Amino acid sequence: MDRKPLFDLIRTLIQRPFRQSEVDALDDMLDGDAQISSQDTVTPVTPPAETVPGARRIGPAGIALIKRFEGLARKRADGTIAAYPDPGTGGEPWTIGWGATGRDHVTGGRIGPDTVWTQEEADARFLADVKRYAAEVDAAIGDTPTTQAQFDAMVSFHYNTGAIGKATLTRKHRAGDHAGAAREFDRWTYAGGRKLKGLARRRAAEAKLYRSG
Repeated sequence: MDRKPLFDLIRTLIQRPFRQSEVDALDDMLDGDAQISSQDTVTPVTPPAETVPGARRIGPAGIALIKRFEGLARKRADGTIAAYPDPGTGGEPWTIGWGATGRDHVTGGRIGPDTVWTQEEADARFLADVKRYAAEVDAAIGDTPTTQAQFDAMVSFHYNTGAIGKATLTRKHRAGDHAGAAREFDRWTYAGGRKLKGLARRRAAEAKLYRSG
């Protein structure tokens, strides 16, 4: 796997050079791909926990976690990427690239069964979406003391659910009940009325990342 595009994207998102400890952590995480894909839980590797003051940005561990679970499905032989239906409903919301749904920033319409993007268009959408979700999490938790690991976990949660503004998880985090907030991740494992193994694995990884901070 050529890791340079992923590393370049993460540098752009965090808007600073990598620390060596972060490079090592990402290498360790990526080197464990084969083992992780065959297990029911994911153990994210995170940089040292620290309180994040002011406007927060997602860190390398959060970006890697999101991209691991979103994947880049439906890549076609010509290098373009096709949309796919929601696994819970078999239809809406249609998804493309790194988990993008809703508005199609390429055509101006909505993402649907006929939507096709290039790799560059998918990466650009991921960059815009993850910044937006991070800003929404930052606004939802306000000035609550928050470690980088906790913030990254909540951005991944919000990227997948869009629920940071209404989730009990957010209320408990703001109250300083970190143990209670960590337990809330497991409540968000259903889609289309069914509990999905993929969502359960993602919530377990997010909760573990949250607790690591």
